[in-house]
Amino acid sequence: MWTEHLDLHSHSTHSDGQHDVEFVAELMARERVRVWALTDHDTTDGWSTAATEAERRGVRFIPGVEITCEPAAPPQRAWMDAVGRERPSASWHLLALFPNHHPHRTNPEMEAFKAWLTPRQDGRRPRMEAMCQRLTELGMPVEVDSVCRRATGSVGRPHLAEEMVHLGYVASKTEAFETWIGDGLPGFVPHLKPSIAEAVKAVKAAGGITSLAHPLYYGVPTPELLTCLASLGVDAVEAVHRAHHDAYRHELMEAAQQHGMGITVGSDFHGVDHQPRPGHMPVPIERLPEALLDG
Repeated sequence: MWTEHLDLHSHSTHSDGQHDVEFVAELMARERVRVWALTDHDTTDGWSTAATEAERRGVRFIPGVEITCEPAAPPQRAWMDAVGRERPSASWHLLALFPNHHPHRTNPEMEAFKAWLTPRQDGRRPRMEAMCQRLTELGMPVEVDSVCRRATGSVGRPHLAEEMVHLGYVASKTEAFETWIGDGLPGFVPHLKPSIAEAVKAVKAAGGITSLAHPLYYGVPTPELLTCLASLGVDAVEAVHRAHHDAYRHELMEAAQQHGMGITVGSDFHGVDHQPRPGHMPVPIERLPEALLDG
């Protein structure tokens, strides 16, 4: 049996999303999503509001985070060329989902996870300061405070790109990324990140489930990727993602099953300018981690 009523990967203005949590919740309900996870980058700030708004609309809310991690395997140029990827992401993104946690309740395990996560979020400002300094040296002065004011939670490169457009240095956010601040480009500065193994340990200690987000972005062939993830204790892989074509989704599902891993599904919703309709991604129910279907 298949379903298209789950969306376990989405963003709000608490990280690099276009809309506030209330709007995202309303859109998910309107698009008939019945199980929804808000997974802002390296922050839990939107959980409480999301839980309230989802409950009002009859949607089951699953608290989540997209954790920025160090790559766990090297990219392979031949595979990237085969799938049309120009360069791999400089980080791997691990989805942490907490289906048994209610944001309006506190417990020691979740407080410990948030304490572990907070320095990763705080580390984004020093990185942003370094990127603004680098752009200034390139003849494009940018005030870090102006960039940070664009974020209601975790500041990131999309906020810097918005400021670059505002200042007239580029015509669009896409141009900012493709010319200046994308991975490995002149304005790019990496930041300290946990390993996948460290993140998995922290998430599992709080009762969570882990899934590697959008694996297409990392430049690693499927057999090597899934072997790596299984060895690190990752529970699932985001096989069904808006950037994945059907053949790649199937390939990931088959490889995950061979390793005894589940799959997850996510639109990676950032805003209606990018994806007008979240959800609507068919996924076989029996392949989802069981905890995501309870409740």
